[in-house]
Amino acid sequence: MSTTTATTAEESAGEARPGEPAAPDPIAQDKLPAPKGASRELLFSLLRPHRARVALASLLLLAQQSAVQGTPLLVAYAIDRGVPAVRDAGNYGPLIAVAVAYVICSVGGGALQHVFIRVVARISQRILLEIRDRIYRHAQALSLDFHDRYTSGRLISRATTDVQSLRELLDEGLQEMLMVLVSVVYIGALLFYLDLGLGGAALVTFVPLLFLVQNYRRRSAERFSRRSTAIAKVIVKFSETLNGIRPVKAFRREAANDAGFETLNRQHERVNGDTILEMARFVLLSRMIAATGVAAIVMWGAYRVASGELELGALAAGALYIRRLYDPIDRFAMILNNYQSAVASLDKIAGLLAQRPDVPEPERPVTPAPRAAGQPGREVVFDGVRFAYRTGGEVLPAFDLTLPAGQTTALVGATGAGKSTLAKLLARFYDPTEGRVLLDGTDLRDLTLAELRRGVVMVTQEAFLFSGTVAENIAIGKPDADREEIERAAKAIGAHDFITALPDGYDTDVRKRGGRISAGQRQLVAFARVLLADPSVVILDEATSSLDIPGEKAVQDAMETVLRGRTAMVIAHRLSTVEIADRVLVMEGGRIVEDGPPADLIAGTGRFANLHRAWRESLA
Repeated sequence: MSTTTATTAEESAGEARPGEPAAPDPIAQDKLPAPKGASRELLFSLLRPHRARVALASLLLLAQQSAVQGTPLLVAYAIDRGVPAVRDAGNYGPLIAVAVAYVICSVGGGALQHVFIRVVARISQRILLEIRDRIYRHAQALSLDFHDRYTSGRLISRATTDVQSLRELLDEGLQEMLMVLVSVVYIGALLFYLDLGLGGAALVTFVPLLFLVQNYRRRSAERFSRRSTAIAKVIVKFSETLNGIRPVKAFRREAANDAGFETLNRQHERVNGDTILEMARFVLLSRMIAATGVAAIVMWGAYRVASGELELGALAAGALYIRRLYDPIDRFAMILNNYQSAVASLDKIAGLLAQRPDVPEPERPVTPAPRAAGQPGREVVFDGVRFAYRTGGEVLPAFDLTLPAGQTTALVGATGAGKSTLAKLLARFYDPTEGRVLLDGTDLRDLTLAELRRGVVMVTQEAFLFSGTVAENIAIGKPDADREEIERAAKAIGAHDFITALPDGYDTDVRKRGGRISAGQRQLVAFARVLLADPSVVILDEATSSLDIPGEKAVQDAMETVLRGRTAMVIAHRLSTVEIADRVLVMEGGRIVEDGPPADLIAGTGRFANLHRAWRESLA
């Protein structure tokens, strides 16, 4: 069964305004709270299934560095042992052995690096696949309250820009980072092996570099976090503009939107520029330290060779090692850039994944008694319900209501009266702040969401359709339905004729949001979906408000088919829709101010009678 999306964000915001304004919402400001160490735990959870491949990659890296870092030792041996052997005894054996070993180390190091990169690439792709899946699944599992406050643009940014930052680190930076770190350890150990003085001198020159790296990490972390937020704002603005392209054109918002987007784009440019300047500063200072260190060590080593304290081959190998030690500094800046960007992105992704649904699954779910054949829906009871949105004041104060099984109840009232909130509570898009909502005496919080969605369906004004065929959109109500069942539901609703007239009939692709068919036809498809799902409770939220008179008549006929034999809550501004109801509730300020059959209220002198009179006069 499917539940069509709830009322629009504008309606939600409209009902959230009463009372004093709430404190700034961290979710709406993209500051998602997460437990300490959530990023680290997320990373470990992603790596855990790949422990064997990680161990293999580690062994390959150690073997590759052993081969690569052994070549300067061969150079030292050739200078200090091979050359004297040729000069003194004409023995070329040591030099030939060195040449063969050099080739083996070079070729072996390259082959091992190739295998290492392939293994790491396999791990990184699996991790990226898993994290995208987690973001997608988690975004669907989070409650409507979260989505009302956290824009879809930010979610898109988490799944695209932030995952891209992780991809750059895993695919490019991580391999080089590991190689640099392992090579530094190898080179340091080999320098001490060659000569304690060379090793100690190299270690001393590394001290200012370590301070420089620590300072760069601290400063760049803040800049990358700001850059991630800035690009998210750009994506949010872009997404919001395209989703609202009709009102943008209708109200000539292009110029104002251009100005707003330009401001956000320039903010991103400045933040990105700060990040690049920080890297340039690191590269300049690190090169100065490295050049000074290499020059000082080589000059000191040459003096020791001249005085007989150090062999020439050891100095040559030491110079090669020191060159290798400082050579990746420029690359290390890029690696740190990727690392800091990835850390900032991982923090935001971890914050998103740390959010828990406000309407969780019950710990001890209750299975309701099955609805007997011909049973007229289920009884709905609002028992002492109070509700307030996080972003505003109380919407429903101490609300009690019983909807008898099989009764169609219409809710009427001004915008912000609490009608849509009542529907959302019945659909359990939200839980009450206080009190209970009962379905045949069972608290909705004690039902699994799957069980609840089978029993309660909401259809809204938009009648959202997904890209795909007409048949697929109807079958959302019952995924295992065959074509005969789908067509039977469409015929009962009165949608069969227009569907068969489409280019490919039931196999016609309705395209994005069902844009290939009219609003009335989308509503009929939505009703066919409900009829196929066969719920016990149906909620209709402004189901005809956007239709013309002929379209409204067709949808009202379909509504009567859908509501027959079910408990129904119908929210309507058009009073023609109310006429099919058994009972009308007039709401004001979250309270019921009138309650009765439509005919009785029309005959009276209350609010509904005045509304009905004004509506009749407007048709005259």
